[in-house]
Parts: sequence; C-alpha cells; structure tokens
Amino acid sequence: MTTLFGPADIAIGMRDSVSRVRLFDGPLELSWHHCATTSDFIADLFALRFQASRNDYKEVRHSIGYLVNELVENAMKFRAPGEVLIEASIDSESFKVKVSNLAVDDIASEFQNLLSEITVGDPGELLIQRIEANAADSEATQSGLGLLTLMSDYGARLAWIFSPTEENDRVWVEAYASIPVSNARSEMG
Repeated sequence: MTTLFGPADIAIGMRDSVSRVRLFDGPLELSWHHCATTSDFIADLFALRFQASRNDYKEVRHSIGYLVNELVENAMKFRAPGEVLIEASIDSESFKVKVSNLAVDDIASEFQNLLSEITVGDPGELLIQRIEANAADSEATQSGLGLLTLMSDYGARLAWIFSPTEENDRVWVEAYASIPVSNARSEMG
C-alpha cells in the first residue's frame, strides 16, 4: 500500500526542467560525509541565477543547501544499500527537490512514525516541543528537528511517499520539498 505524508500537491512530480544527481553505492560506500558535498554542489548550481545580488545569492544558496542536506541525510540514515537519486528544479517562485531511495521496511516504519508526528499541527509549535523534549532527554534520537526547522523557519513544504516494492522487506521512499526563492528574486528587480 502506498502511503503519503504531507500535502499531495507537493508530491505530484517535477514539471520543470530537472537536474539529476545519483549517488551510487560502491567502493566509496555512501555515508554522511557525502551529504554536505552533494548539497553544497546542488546549492551552488541552483543559486547561480541569483549572483547579481551577493545577499540574494547567499540567502538562496544557504536555503537550498540546508534543504537538500536534510533530505539527503535522511535518505542516507533510513536507506537500504543502494543508490540515492536527487532530482531538482528551480523556477521564479521556488526551488523543488525530490530525493528517492530504497529503505528496509522496519526502518521505513520508524521514519513513518516520526513523520506522522511532525507533519500534523503547526511546525513552529512542534519545533519548540521537540527542542524541549530533546533538552529533557539527552538520549533522544530521530527528533525531526531539521525537518521542522525547514517547515517553520524556511517556509519549506514537504511530503513523502512510501511505496511497496517487489522485495518484501524493502520500501521505495520519495521525499518531496519546495522552498520559496521568489522573495530574493523580487528584491533584485
């Protein structure tokens, strides 16, 4: 059964010209240090159109980099061995990204439990609750702070689709995100 978390309109696909980056599992063994390198590359690439204004460029590059890094880190954290696919596009209004990977069913269920908690309610209030809960319990993991920060502070819209695969213990995970870039661009003109 396919399961959706977040608004359906975000998860309807990438309509614009899409750039793709594939991170292959192989001799380098995909790991966390690939997340920052990949997100920096994508942020640099898509922020170039804002280079006429140093402030806009820095703001857009930072927002895109933070968004992509969070989604790629989650893909690495919750994935089964195999590749991670990142698809991204930008238009005058927003930067859009989709990160896809396979996950082991049990780990995907844990991630779905986290998403069921953080995708309902006001992201700002949930962020404060999670910060307080983490402060009270130093052993807390999988808090969703990065995702809640994206929604609360960056205006990101996020959605996830979990789809069954032919392998019984694997689930296909697609994370979708959209973050506004029109504010920076409107200040340029």
